[in-house]
Amino acid sequence: MDSYVVRVYRQETDNPRKLVGVVEEVGVKGKKAFTDIDDLWEILCARKGDSREKQGSGAKENRAAKCVKK
Repeated sequence: MDSYVVRVYRQETDNPRKLVGVVEEVGVKGKKAFTDIDDLWEILCARKGDSREKQGSGAKENRAAKCVKK
């Protein structure tokens, strides 16, 4: 199991899915920024060494489907 530190700096009251922050994986150098709940979910689901890139405008709708533990 991986451990993360998630810092949320800002969240819109009228749109709770819109939040801004950073994620740090414990024991790994560097931080990853997110600008909404979908970005956060993608970061938390990505495996070490996985360099997924955003793919067009429809990518966010498909992220949850890609992030299913087998």
